Amino acid sequence: MKVIGLAGGAGCGKSAVAQELAKREGIARIDLDKVAWWTYRPRSPTYWRLVSRFGEGILDADGAIDRSRLSEIVFSNERALTDLDGIIHPAVIDRLQVIIRAEEARGTRILLVEGALLGTSPYVDRSLFDVILSLEVSEGTRKRRLRVTGREGHTKRKPQEPPTGVVRIDAEGAVRQVIDRVLAVIESP
Repeated sequence: MKVIGLAGGAGCGKSAVAQELAKREGIARIDLDKVAWWTYRPRSPTYWRLVSRFGEGILDADGAIDRSRLSEIVFSNERALTDLDGIIHPAVIDRLQVIIRAEEARGTRILLVEGALLGTSPYVDRSLFDVILSLEVSEGTRKRRLRVTGREGHTKRKPQEPPTGVVRIDAEGAVRQVIDRVLAVIESP
């Protein structure tokens, strides 16, 4: 099984590309945002680490982590953002290892792993991936795509320069064009 990381900022097309490709036989996708949310479900170890670090003010009335409250804290304080990444990312990678084994046992041919920070986070175990692709678009395209989907507020984290070994993909244009570029990389021997 090939494990392919799809990285890039909000509005670069990760989800659109992964959703379309996952319609094909033998291809599955996992969204690491959803995995992250799972890791800090109430009373999980990650939940308690977040509450310990950021306080009970991040909890909603039901005692769950309120992502918007947490976001307000971390996106206004670089140290808090670094601490959040240090808590969440290792837990996500641990869970991803379980998911990879399950998909392999299921007979998945290609697993697409969507994660904005796969290409840049120091906590990502890059040995889990056959390749990490960084989908890249202009800031104008990014803002336009986010506006169309009603996600204008998702530009808090600026895209970072991917390190050596991460393959850059031009994600401008129609989804079909971007899919062709992605397939050219992941279907090569």
